[in-house]
Amino acid sequence: MYRLARRSPAIRDRFRVNNRIRAPQVRLIDEEGAQLGIVSLREALTLAEQRGLDLMEVAPNAVPPVCRIVDYGKFRYEQSKKDREARKNQKQAELKEVRLKPKTDDHDLEVKAKQARKFLLAGDKVKFTVRFRGREIFHPDIGREMLEQMAEELRDVATVEQKPLMEGRALSLLLAPSTKAKAQRERQPAPAQREPGQSSPRQSAAPVSAAPDGNDDDADDIDEEE
Repeated sequence: MYRLARRSPAIRDRFRVNNRIRAPQVRLIDEEGAQLGIVSLREALTLAEQRGLDLMEVAPNAVPPVCRIVDYGKFRYEQSKKDREARKNQKQAELKEVRLKPKTDDHDLEVKAKQARKFLLAGDKVKFTVRFRGREIFHPDIGREMLEQMAEELRDVATVEQKPLMEGRALSLLLAPSTKAKAQRERQPAPAQREPGQSSPRQSAAPVSAAPDGNDDDADDIDEEE
């Protein structure tokens, strides 16, 4: 599984507090949001200590830096809560593998392309793999044409992250969601919530699945890699 988003730095690393502040002068804001003007760092620290609170640097790149008097323990708790919510709601991209064979027919290729499109619109990467058996390995051009066809079919929602690459007896192509795919996903409305006790609507059709190539023991697969 690919995780595209990196964890945010720890809160203590994002903000300088109290004696970690280095500027000789700061622009001070009190706990009520009132502007107290430019004061020395010593004066700001003394004022925060008198109120039983902390001095936190909130705009280190300003001249002079902007500091605020806060309850740092409460601030850390609220910020940690926000960070947890953000990670909870963040989509973690996965790598989906769509397997092909040199003898996969046009209809099955169309089905596979539709399935890959769903993955890409959901924010996942897709790896197409053409597996060669026996003497099929002497005709890699067939697999390359298939992969190029997939890339062309999905170019409106995908970008080529890795061009067709031979790996042992398999030829693979890696696609990633394009900016357009991400925009489409963000525009999609959230699924409607059912009322308690309300049954699910009856499905009008079975979900689309990849059709086998004729050999039950060698059907094309659509896998999810973790």
